Amino acid sequence: MNDSARKAFALRLDPSLHAALERSAATDLRSVNAQIEVLLREALERRGVKLAPPLTLKRGRKKNGDGGN
Repeated sequence: MNDSARKAFALRLDPSLHAALERSAATDLRSVNAQIEVLLREALERRGVKLAPPLTLKRGRKKNGDGGN
């Protein structure tokens, strides 16, 4: 999945909420953006909202024959 497959939007947060998200994300070794996504998925799951599993990104270098340089 590339970044263009993700929906981007502005989100205004109270500074204390953002600080709490930064601490929580650091504890879980995630970015704030990834932490917000995880927390939203957990909250929706608790409410019984069904979601498709998150798309995963392939990490690392491309192997020979994958169209890389």
